[in-house]
Amino acid sequence: MTLSEHEVLQTLMQARVRISAAAWLMVHDTHAAEDIFQNVAVKALTRDLSFDGRSALLSWAFITARREGIDWLRRHRRETSGLDPEIMELLMQEWQSEVVQPEGSKMNALRECMESLPAESRRLLRLRYFDGHNCEEVARSMGIGLNAIYKRISRLHESLRLCIDGKRDRSGLDLKPEAP
Repeated sequence: MTLSEHEVLQTLMQARVRISAAAWLMVHDTHAAEDIFQNVAVKALTRDLSFDGRSALLSWAFITARREGIDWLRRHRRETSGLDPEIMELLMQEWQSEVVQPEGSKMNALRECMESLPAESRRLLRLRYFDGHNCEEVARSMGIGLNAIYKRISRLHESLRLCIDGKRDRSGLDLKPEAP
């Protein structure tokens, strides 16, 4: 059953923080992330689009927010956070998996790698990337110095990359993104 305009708006508003956070992961600008969310909502309501359920709408919204973020970066010529784009994509997919359950060898590798991390490392990643806190806020929340947070995040990026690469090597599978 196709979602009504009211259901589309209600679903988007319920996911507003998550969609804005996904945009923020791309642009690292709070105001731009909010603008991106608003653009996503306007597109969902003003274009001739229909969604066959909440999952389809949210999947479309996250993809659209990501594309809007890329466009914003191109217009503003900003650098990304230094997180490998492939890892950022996996983290965003993992975050979205609370609503939309993507599958595949790459997603499974990330899940396994994330599960193998110590609880405190998973908490740090969730605070930083999923909850959208900046490093200073994460440091305060965890009671750790700012420089230690930067070092831990850097080590976690490398650890996740190596873990995912190792799973690809052991499985013999190509974990590159599948073509749409």
